[in-house]
Amino acid sequence: MADQMQWANALSTRPSLEAAVTDVVEQAVSSLTVPADLGLVFISSAFASEYSRLLPLLAEKLAVPVMIGCSGGGVIGTTATGEPQELESQPAISLTLGYLPGVNIQVFHVLSEELPDLDSSPDAWIDVLGVEPSPAPQFILLSSAFSSRINDLLQGLDFAYPGSVVIGGQASSGGSSSQISLFCHDPEGGLHQGLYREGTVGLALSGNIVLETIVAQGCRPIGQPMQVTKAERNIILELDEKVPLVVLRDLISSLSEEERMLAQQSLFVGIVMDQFKLSLQQGDFLIRNILGVDPSVGAIAIGDVARPGQRLQFQLRDAEASAEDLELLLERYQNQQGSQPSAAAAFMFSCVGRGQGLYGKPNFDSELFRRYIHDIPIGGFFCNGEIGPVGGSTFVHGYTSVFGICRQMTAE
Repeated sequence: MADQMQWANALSTRPSLEAAVTDVVEQAVSSLTVPADLGLVFISSAFASEYSRLLPLLAEKLAVPVMIGCSGGGVIGTTATGEPQELESQPAISLTLGYLPGVNIQVFHVLSEELPDLDSSPDAWIDVLGVEPSPAPQFILLSSAFSSRINDLLQGLDFAYPGSVVIGGQASSGGSSSQISLFCHDPEGGLHQGLYREGTVGLALSGNIVLETIVAQGCRPIGQPMQVTKAERNIILELDEKVPLVVLRDLISSLSEEERMLAQQSLFVGIVMDQFKLSLQQGDFLIRNILGVDPSVGAIAIGDVARPGQRLQFQLRDAEASAEDLELLLERYQNQQGSQPSAAAAFMFSCVGRGQGLYGKPNFDSELFRRYIHDIPIGGFFCNGEIGPVGGSTFVHGYTSVFGICRQMTAE
């Protein structure tokens, strides 16, 4: 058993921070047969005034070489009976511990001003993070929602670490008054330990570990794919050589009454990531906001760069579409598994706009996940932006649930 990867997650809703920390450490440690190499901790914003006490309290009760974590408007974890639970707007801590034989674990904290320019060489990114590109590391990033230049960091990682998987989320709070926090403990890291308000903390895991992803953006396509024939920056000036607003009005008039109502507040655009793929399905689109329209010229502004030649398709999002999207992706993942070593643990980074507010009931995404991928610990939090790959590149998403599924590369 000692040469097998082991993971445990524990969850506590004790309102006292000391009691909650004691609770999660005792539960998680008792679930492992060996000392942990790694910890990830997520703490709800109900404890915002006590964030500075979290790492010292954990250090009193737990000897783990590397620990990262952050605050969230809610946390996600696994109960003592193995049920996933999403705890929103209440005191809660989720602690995940991992024993990872054959895995090299590195931790870093990087500020926006330390990031290289986007035209820098891969070596510049490797120097900043101190992580070698081979064997390809798997990254877990926790970022401040502001001033972290997270999009630049993701582009840099994709560039300098080809073949790596990057997942994570932006720390969140329960309200504007709560400060967010990032946590990072590394005994060998010098300044790279403690509590941070800015930047990004990250883990790089390389060796005998695979990180597989499910990125559920919660939309379903409407109408047909179209090509951007004229654009400037993020403004679409022509779709299939027609005025975008006219195209959109024609599309909306063809919808059912229910869909037309939904389109008034939940209309998005899906950028096709593989320009050569003809049969499009969930997971083939990068979902982006429609920021506004210019009625004078019929242009549409979107939350990303629009380029001539891109294909896109309008999308609707609601609870039903969101559930269908995740289920389709889970079915596809399950069907692709074959004889690979089974999953050992999972991380869930879900938008603060999902959860009970979207579905009208708690634990929806995590319970659906568990229906397909059973009996593994799951930990995570509700984010202000979710990090995960679509079409081979890494993006920050909204209204999304990103799952990272860990397993060994080789069966023992």
